[in-house]
Amino acid sequence: MINPPVYYDHANAITSYVRPGTVHTRNNALYQFFRRYLLQKAIAAFRWNLPETWEKNYFLYVLYCWGFIAVINTDKYGVIPQQCGLRGYNVMYQPTNVIIANPLLKGLLEPKIGIDCTLIRLQPDYGGIMDLVNYYAEEMTLASEAISMNLVNSKLSYVFGATKKSTAESLKALYDQIAEGQPAVFIDKQLLDDQGKPTWVPWTQDLRNTYIVPELLSDLRKIECRYLTQIGIPNANTDKRERLITDEVQSNNTETRLLGDLWLESLQASCAEAEDMFGIRLSVDWRYKQEEVDDDGQTVDPGAE
Repeated sequence: MINPPVYYDHANAITSYVRPGTVHTRNNALYQFFRRYLLQKAIAAFRWNLPETWEKNYFLYVLYCWGFIAVINTDKYGVIPQQCGLRGYNVMYQPTNVIIANPLLKGLLEPKIGIDCTLIRLQPDYGGIMDLVNYYAEEMTLASEAISMNLVNSKLSYVFGATKKSTAESLKALYDQIAEGQPAVFIDKQLLDDQGKPTWVPWTQDLRNTYIVPELLSDLRKIECRYLTQIGIPNANTDKRERLITDEVQSNNTETRLLGDLWLESLQASCAEAEDMFGIRLSVDWRYKQEEVDDDGQTVDPGAE
């Protein structure tokens, strides 16, 4: 039996970075590129109004990667955000205290949530978004690698036959001159066979049917659109067609808003608690208001009554 607290213990620093099961890419620069790119996309979906003394990059990266961040009042630095852990549980199995270990703050702090501090929480389960980011970063890395491989494989190759090393070296020099684009290349008769024919032949490739880069680029964009739908950024999220019906557009708008609105509700409730406790200005909203389509196909303001 799993010991309580049930609902937040699984979303700690370790499990926040566990990737869902899939074909894993190597921990290479391309994967790191896509992970950084997708994380910044998610952060950019909301516009924050933070106190001037807060470091925005620290606040946002802790919040999105870790899943939560504490707001405390200190004698030396005033009201500040701090990365923290969680401790204790109440009758609803929710955490009761945060644990803050900062070398510039005296001792180990364990303020009580709602009494001595507030907790800015991204999701109801206290989890970050790195599992989501890592999953799509891996998919985009695999698609990008396939694109590069197909581009390389689409080059026209040649196979040369040689009976001795000196002939092979001559053929290498011959190919280098051809690849450089020289208008005329001269060869020795020794490079011809007994019938006076060249000893090299083109490697047969059906380039027209094996070149799939356009399809792979389309798939790469589809993977990104799936991610954008998850984090609440409007996108087509459908194959390009001559015409989309209103119901299809509206369906995508609804799907796009679901998870993003869930995050926003949690964040706005947390910000309101911090404002009430510490008297600071802290708010968050969509960076760009999303449009909805009514039954007549007209765009409407989702916030209008």
